[in-house]
Amino acid sequence: MAVHEHPHPTSGFHLPTSRRNGSATDGAVTAAATTTTATRAFAFASLRLLTGFVFLWAFLDKTFGFGYATPSGKGWIDGGSPTKGFLSSVAAGPMESTFHDWAGAGWVNWLFMLGLLGVGVALVSGVALRLAAVAGTAMMAFMWLAEWPPAKHLSDGSPSMSSNPFVDYHLIYAVVLIALAAAGAGATWGLGKVWATLPVVRDHTWLR
Repeated sequence: MAVHEHPHPTSGFHLPTSRRNGSATDGAVTAAATTTTATRAFAFASLRLLTGFVFLWAFLDKTFGFGYATPSGKGWIDGGSPTKGFLSSVAAGPMESTFHDWAGAGWVNWLFMLGLLGVGVALVSGVALRLAAVAGTAMMAFMWLAEWPPAKHLSDGSPSMSSNPFVDYHLIYAVVLIALAAAGAGATWGLGKVWATLPVVRDHTWLR
């Protein structure tokens, strides 16, 4: 009897096409996810460093009077007050008289300057971002109250020139601080990973 060979010899076992290509597809998806994660980490790290510089620069300028927001010779180190000018000029809002009483007070100066320095160092170094978020948000809340965006007119009746009744840059900074802490943005281009391994930080996660 004649034996007829199959016109298309094949091996006895085959994976479906989707299964055969599965490893390549999975690899592409994994690579894309890794790239996206890295891009997000770099974006948060950049935002962290830039925001940190804002706080650090404010501290340095108010301390030494570099001639930008603080005139030369009027710095804190020269005897000037980092809060008197701003708080004494508050002209709207429910805390107007309170801010006037606080303007230039020693304890207010120290709290304000230590807040700027602490938040700035934390952001630039990438450590204690949760503490920085709490402290920075509290600072921004008081400054928002001092600016009082909801006011259409100042206490003397002149236009406030407020461009938005709720959102101003203080609110934006507060949200940025919270987002950086929630994202753990100190791990990239920072000391966040090293900080997280310290025993005291491992035992008290609010220090991260």
